[in-house]
Amino acid sequence: MSPRSASVNEELRRRSKERLLQAAVELVGEHGFEATTLGDIADRAGSARGLVSYYFPGKRQLVQSAVHRLMHRTLEEALEREPRTEDGRERLARAIDAILGLARDRPVLMRQHMAGLLQAEGFMPCPEQRRLAELLRDTVARRGSRDVDGDYPMLRALLMGAVYAILVPGAPMPVPVLRAELFERYGLDWEMGVPPENRASGGSGDKDLSRFFATGAEPGCDPLGQSK
Repeated sequence: MSPRSASVNEELRRRSKERLLQAAVELVGEHGFEATTLGDIADRAGSARGLVSYYFPGKRQLVQSAVHRLMHRTLEEALEREPRTEDGRERLARAIDAILGLARDRPVLMRQHMAGLLQAEGFMPCPEQRRLAELLRDTVARRGSRDVDGDYPMLRALLMGAVYAILVPGAPMPVPVLRAELFERYGLDWEMGVPPENRASGGSGDKDLSRFFATGAEPGCDPLGQSK
């Protein structure tokens, strides 16, 4: 058997990393951050435990990257769903609904994520977070902002505040109330995006996250997984 090419090795590393991201999201969502170990994540991903440390400095960085992946892929899915639109107001409505929907549908995961941002190490930039920022900046720009550098941080802060309000233990605010406040601020019609009353059950709250962390068949393998 001939040695694998550099491109095949790189693809294998990418897929291994994505499996770790998916495993981190699943386990933290099921058991919480403290109860999830790096060994648990490696086992769920079917990876060697040493690979976790190879890709990520620690558990907090891994979980932040994993949640940011889930957030930006959820946002992409919402922005590009059919019927596709270039209308900036509709796209902003979809973005708001996507982020609020994550807090509503995945409270354990998002609560752990928000708590992590308040830890000593705080916010840690990563490629997944940068992609999320790009999507939100683009949404602000398409709505017609004349000051994207000022309006994007405000949108980010308002969304983070709304997510926090949804997740406060013992005193959560209802999603429709927060949605109405954000829609009014940005001049959006209630019927835009996905109004709560029109949301189909089993949507973004599905347990299957594979579409956000798709890895496909291993390179060099046929559909049955046999090496070529």
